[in-house]
Formats: sequence, C-alpha cells, structure tokens
Amino acid sequence: MQIGVNVPNFAPGTDPDLLRRWAQIIEGLGFDLLMVSDHIAVTPDVAEQYPAPFYEPFTTLSWLAGVTHRVRLGTTVLIVPYRHPLLTARMSANLNRLSGGRFVLGVGVGWARQEFEALGVPFRGRGALTDEYLQAMRDAWRDTDDYDTPTIPIWVGGNSDAGMRRATLLGDAWHPLRITPGWLADAAGRLRATADGLGRPTPALVPRIALQEVREPIAAADRLAGVGTIDQIIADIDQIRRLGAETLVLDPFNGELTEIRQPERAWQTLAAVAAYHRSQEDR
Repeated sequence: MQIGVNVPNFAPGTDPDLLRRWAQIIEGLGFDLLMVSDHIAVTPDVAEQYPAPFYEPFTTLSWLAGVTHRVRLGTTVLIVPYRHPLLTARMSANLNRLSGGRFVLGVGVGWARQEFEALGVPFRGRGALTDEYLQAMRDAWRDTDDYDTPTIPIWVGGNSDAGMRRATLLGDAWHPLRITPGWLADAAGRLRATADGLGRPTPALVPRIALQEVREPIAAADRLAGVGTIDQIIADIDQIRRLGAETLVLDPFNGELTEIRQPERAWQTLAAVAAYHRSQEDR
C-alpha cells in the first residue's frame, strides 16, 4: 500500500515557501503522493472551512512538480463541474506530461452552493454534469496525438452509494474522505457488491483519512480514522492495508488555522508514520 499526504493549499500563512517545504518533507520522508484541494471562488460557505488565500491546484501542482523528483502529485478533490471538461482534460494532460507521468486526478461533484452560484454553474444536477464531464475527458484523452500523455488515473470521491457507482463506471479508484474505521470496513464490501451488480471490475480503494495525533487514546465510537494516539493511527493504517487499499492519503488539516502556520507537529507525526511504513515494507 502506498501512502500520500494532503497538503493544505489555503488559509493565512500558506505561501510558496511553505508549500515548497511541505513538498520537500513529504518527498524526503519517502511518501508516495502529494495532493492538494480545489476551490475557485472563496465564497462565504467555502471561507468558513477553507479561508483565503486559496492556491489553485493545477498551477500549484505544476510549480511543485518542478521542485520534486519522485513523488506523485494529485487533487483531492477537483470539483469537476467548475471547469469545461476539455479545459480540465488539457490541464491534466499537460501537468501529467510535464511531471513525467506523476499526476493523479481525484474528482468530486462539489458541495459549496454559493461557489456554484458565483461561477454560474447549476448546483442541482451537478452529479449528472460530473458524469458527463468525466466521460468527455476520457474521450478527449483517447486522441493521444493531441493530448500526448499516458493514462491519467481518476479517483472518484464521494462517500455515498452514488459515489461508489460513479467510481465503478467512470473511475479507476474510489476515494472516500474522512471516515471512521468501522464505516470503511463495511463500505469496502458494499463497493465490491456495487461493482458486481454493474458487471464491472471493483475500483481500487484509495481512502483519505484525517491525521491528528493526541496524547490519550480516544474511545468514542465515532472517532475518525487517523485521529488518536500514534498507536491508534498506526492501527487504522494497518486495518486499511488489510482491507486491500491500494493507496492511503493522510490529511493533517483538522480545522485549526494555527496548524497551517505551525505545521511542525504534523510533520513529526508524518515522520513517525513514515518510519513505521518503511518497517512494514521492509518485511
């Protein structure tokens, strides 16, 4: 199982130097993937969770591609209805080619109603629009003379049954976000059942979980995977590995803006996870 990290690309305190440091630490620790989030208009509903400044993912990842060498680069998740599918196809193909085939396109339908309004995109029907756009992008990439890129993996986000179905029909992997350990174990079985019902191969399982280390164990049944003592975090990672996940993404942002300006604690936890992961890989 490969492990990636979702880097905060928003909020006061984020700047090019901090993004570069994140990239160097992630690659230096041996992680496999660096991902960033997507918003275009920081409307009030977006700003409540992800305040400005917000670094747009394609330009940010293109820049980070130039300061990294090995780590893959991706979006978790790009909001598909916000951009014309041929524009997304073009930017994805260019980024993949310029980075040496390192790009992963994680996608979602979006949730911020005010942002949809600001962009003039209908909020209702966004799921159907996402399906249409994903198919258009796949059709465009078949013209390899024009797009000049190897296959770009599509990870479909969305924790609902609709997300599972979309991943099965239009994606390469299912990318559920910020979940509990028990929920994920049940959902892995439902994903297989969904694929069987559609007569399609089961998409790869590539969840994104929280990453927040605390001193005392958390016993609550609704504890998010990746939140707890380092022993609990490692146990969550092991459970996800046993479920057959292809890749796991760790998200160190847990809503506190001080975490953006002072990322050292998250880096320490990532170092502990990286050391444990290396020990398992060496077995």
